[in-house]
Amino acid sequence: MALFFECGDPDVRVDAIRSAAFAVSNGELVVLPTDTVYGLGADAFDSTAVADLLRVKGRGRDMPVPVLVGSWTTIDGLVSVVDSRTRDLIEAFWPGGLTLVVNHAPSLSWDLGDSGGTVAVRMPLHPVAIELLEETGPMAVSSANRHGQPAAQTAAEARAQLGDDVAVYLEDGQVRGGVASTIVDVTGGRPQILRLGALDADTLREVVPDIVGGAAP
Repeated sequence: MALFFECGDPDVRVDAIRSAAFAVSNGELVVLPTDTVYGLGADAFDSTAVADLLRVKGRGRDMPVPVLVGSWTTIDGLVSVVDSRTRDLIEAFWPGGLTLVVNHAPSLSWDLGDSGGTVAVRMPLHPVAIELLEETGPMAVSSANRHGQPAAQTAAEARAQLGDDVAVYLEDGQVRGGVASTIVDVTGGRPQILRLGALDADTLREVVPDIVGGAAP
């Protein structure tokens, strides 16, 4: 049976993070709060766990799983080179609602789906998520819902959809934003907005003026 923790209680939260990290290390799935929506997560480097995440979601390998990280510096271990524009975006908007699509280092032993050598990476602005990621390292995380169903705004909503397919649920109330992250592709010559969400194009251009896409004039 899945474990369900109310992380608003500081004492419960310590046990909750410990239990969730243990589950992740054992190849199990967990639900965690983020600043956008609740996420369904697994060890990013455990291909069996990632495949299980896709199965539970009802998604195919053609929809690779994004990765959440717990610090700015983690990106340096995931890609071969971080250029100046990418670094500027990270320093301006992480943690927060910006997902960056990067070329991941060829040496990484992970399988997030048919990603073509790229990975979508974000650092969430949520203390529970950060505390868990500090324990687990990078996690493959998708929205906590069955494919085609609404993204969960609470862990209880996620449990109603996912049930015992998840080992640990971390509840921390309804997400404040409830808006998906903005996605920017930095694999080419100029950063390109793939999806607008928590950050608008004008805000991004204050940091990287030559970014393309979105609400560009």
